[in-house]
Amino acid sequence: MKLVRNLLYLVLLIVVLLAATAFAALNTDVISLDLAVGSFEVKASLAMIIAFGAGWAFGVLCAGLALMRAYGERRRLRRSTNLAEAEVRALRSLPGQAAE
Repeated sequence: MKLVRNLLYLVLLIVVLLAATAFAALNTDVISLDLAVGSFEVKASLAMIIAFGAGWAFGVLCAGLALMRAYGERRRLRRSTNLAEAEVRALRSLPGQAAE
């Protein structure tokens, strides 16, 4: 099963690389980017790849922050559950008021 998954990843990587190569070959025009710090002339394909990469990185960052928040909440809930279970065990072990 692991071999099949690795082969699928390899095929996906090859397809993505071929698509990126075709994209770069089809978009050879030079465009001018005017940013606050200056003006740059870059190939359209490079500008698009950088924009896609920046978007991907921002998405991964946002998802990572959401996961960290969820893990923190899970840890807090687990801690409070353990405290509540310990309190229930302590109350059950108290002598005295038996069921009447």
